[in-house]
Amino acid sequence: MRPLVVVLGASGFIGSAVARALARQPVRLRLVARRPAPSPVDPVADIEVCAADLTAPGVLAGAVAGADTIVHLVAYTEGGWRVADGDAVAERINVGLVRDLIDVLAGFDRAPAVLFAGTDTQVGLTAHDRIDGTEPDRPRCAYSRHKLTAETLLKRATAAGVLRAVSLRLPTVYGHGPDSTADDRGVVAFMVRRALAGHDLTMWNDGSVRRDFVYIDDVTAAFTAAAAHVEALAGAHWLIGTGTGEPLGKVFTAIAELVARHTGRPPAPVVSIPPPPHAEPTDLKSVEIDSTAFRTVTGWQPRIPLHEGLRRTVTAIAG
Repeated sequence: MRPLVVVLGASGFIGSAVARALARQPVRLRLVARRPAPSPVDPVADIEVCAADLTAPGVLAGAVAGADTIVHLVAYTEGGWRVADGDAVAERINVGLVRDLIDVLAGFDRAPAVLFAGTDTQVGLTAHDRIDGTEPDRPRCAYSRHKLTAETLLKRATAAGVLRAVSLRLPTVYGHGPDSTADDRGVVAFMVRRALAGHDLTMWNDGSVRRDFVYIDDVTAAFTAAAAHVEALAGAHWLIGTGTGEPLGKVFTAIAELVARHTGRPPAPVVSIPPPPHAEPTDLKSVEIDSTAFRTVTGWQPRIPLHEGLRRTVTAIAG
């Protein structure tokens, strides 16, 4: 019988992309989300779509029943990734569902694989811009603390033999293509839409802060690579990135120029503004990801250069 892979959060930006990638494999695929997840076109997989509120009593157990692999991509994203300290709803979704999942899987006869989406901001502020996953974690915001707490619970459950968890800590993920079924609400897509509307592209300070941008197709490839190497990866976190930090000013300028080329209008101005009061310390910290450890185990490599990924994103959003 084909193995059963369950994607939790299958209607989201990353979840829908991972679902499309997994649909090309000979598996049984159960797509679970609060609203019905679009079923991928021309699948090789046998697909089941489930609309469910995973926070309701007993629902999660039914969603993951019989699973061999679970891809956990549920996250609280109301109002973006900003989460206030003490937000009980956010903590219920970001952490509580992981606790519930561990409780459910403790009743399984075997330990299924769990692939979890973490974030590079779990590390907090570091002495160096380049990080490789060996740094001590000192998260500085509620969302990052939630992710670290959930990841720690999964590591402990792995050590206890309940499951086999692999946490992929993601940097800035972006991208949109003709087969996308969920909006990219990240900074790249936001700036593309601003440029198409003729608005200024605003950056905090002078635009010299660097980010490691990974195109969505490369992120889905990382998840499928992780699924194929669970035994070697389980019980640890792994950083995903290109290894290059790109200055935001340079990225925003490239977006403005690509949009101008598409519309025939002058490029939207890229302007500096002071950071707003809600800015977090990590917002103003440069980062680049050394993903050598993950690449060595899995053979994964990012394949979409930034300029090509930006071009694809502009073309798709502009229509």
